[in-house]
Amino acid sequence: MAITDKIYVKNHRQLSSQLETHIPKGAFKGATMDVLFTGEGLEKLDEATRDRVLDFAEDFLDCDCDNNPYCGCPERKFMRYLLELRAQGLGPDAIVDVMSDDYMLYAYPGDVLSFLDNGVRTLEAVEELAAVEGDDEAREQARDTKRELSG
Repeated sequence: MAITDKIYVKNHRQLSSQLETHIPKGAFKGATMDVLFTGEGLEKLDEATRDRVLDFAEDFLDCDCDNNPYCGCPERKFMRYLLELRAQGLGPDAIVDVMSDDYMLYAYPGDVLSFLDNGVRTLEAVEELAAVEGDDEAREQARDTKRELSG
């Protein structure tokens, strides 16, 4: 299961009530994406909530794909966001706090830790494969990125 399947809308009941429609807890679920992408009913949200929802839409739903927002770009952008927070030295608890402050989203720190651990394991595999192939540049890049995530 992808980490984006484990990212939830904070206060989703309150948000559903303000929008006068049911939205699922999952931030990357189809119905949630529809509401965010089309912007229907966003004027019903209080200003602080609307600003965070619009920030989320601008940061993750903005792409030129024909199938936007169902093209996979929002999920990839969000995973990159999580990796960038880790590269800044934040641990899983702090990452959850930042995503909550930035976008009114939450996840369980253990799920974030699992995602980061899987990323490190993948980079270790890339590093080993690059070594076998004699691709020193790819090996160094994988090693450096792994250090950023591990450190």
